[in-house]
Amino acid sequence: MAILYGLFWVSVFLLVYNYVLYPLILYAYQLLKRNRVQPTAQEDLPAVTLIISAFNEAAVMDKKLQNAVELDYPAEKLEILVVSDASTDGTDKIVQRWMERDPRIQLLRMPERRGKTAGLNLAVDRASGDIVIFSDANAMYEKNAIHELVRFFADDRVGYVVGKAVYLEEDTSPASFSENVYWKYELWIKKLESDFHSVVGGDGAIYAIRRHLFDRLHADDINDFVNPLQIVAKGYRGVFNPHAVCYEYAASDFLKEYWRKRRIVNRSWRAFKKYLKLFDVRKQWKFLFLLFSHKVIRWFNWVFLLTIYVTTIAINLLSDSLFFRVVLILEILFVLFSLIGYYLDRKGKPIPILFYLPYYYHLINLAAFLGIVDDFRGKKYVKWDHVRVNQG
Repeated sequence: MAILYGLFWVSVFLLVYNYVLYPLILYAYQLLKRNRVQPTAQEDLPAVTLIISAFNEAAVMDKKLQNAVELDYPAEKLEILVVSDASTDGTDKIVQRWMERDPRIQLLRMPERRGKTAGLNLAVDRASGDIVIFSDANAMYEKNAIHELVRFFADDRVGYVVGKAVYLEEDTSPASFSENVYWKYELWIKKLESDFHSVVGGDGAIYAIRRHLFDRLHADDINDFVNPLQIVAKGYRGVFNPHAVCYEYAASDFLKEYWRKRRIVNRSWRAFKKYLKLFDVRKQWKFLFLLFSHKVIRWFNWVFLLTIYVTTIAINLLSDSLFFRVVLILEILFVLFSLIGYYLDRKGKPIPILFYLPYYYHLINLAAFLGIVDDFRGKKYVKWDHVRVNQG
């Protein structure tokens, strides 16, 4: 029985730790010791290359390039480079029309589809800016976004800056709402991590790095996770700036979000294993603490959930504990509500919030765990497909 109790309470602790205790620790540190990077005035703005990754983005490319050319940044210091991963829907023609209007816009077309990371390797080689900003085609920037991203680079300690992606709420589906709630929580964590040491990971929609810190990536690397790992390992910090804002739509249904999470965790897990050796725990313990607390432990939440469920059942079979009987009833309801959410989702019926939040929680944690299982099965994700709602 002691083993069962131990497994139950350790699993409960780890679930509570990564969602509640971890941010509270960071918040307490913020109150006790200020460690945040403050932006300083820049006499001379750096040259910037905005790299836009695109695969069959004809639905949004006009709007994206209109957004890019209207950004409030000196025109002579802004280069706009679109990387088309062998698009077949007319994306390239749209970019070429814009090239005739604005000489800052360039097109780098991949002759065959090789995935986002391969395209970024080529794009950074071609980029002329001292600062490279990575963006997705469906991410629309506020006019001052580039100014906000680059202002922290006046501090030589800063190697990358992550902006704030905001999910638009015109799509009111349960999947979009669930992802939006989760993402607002994540943004809060990013701010706390930035003040402690460095925000863990970038954001493919809006993040910037010093170009000379970019190391070529393997095709199956996830760039907005690997780039920050490489940069912090070199002794730099990563800053989250909530004033550098872009807007995009969340995934329109649960299963699309499931596959997106599964792919991301698969690539992130492999990157973690590959690049962990770059770090010296004595010098970079703060970042490693953030990395394990925010990412690695959370990737195994499904294991903790199953352990809690199994040990609760076993304890109830072997003892007469009122506490664990109540816990079992609550767990049964939680799982039942999740299954009802799944059933309604598969039938295409409206899902009340009582059902779709438990469903989303189970689905996303399962996706993360199976992403790791995919790695053990030898499965790699190199190319990507759309899961977000396109902006028309």
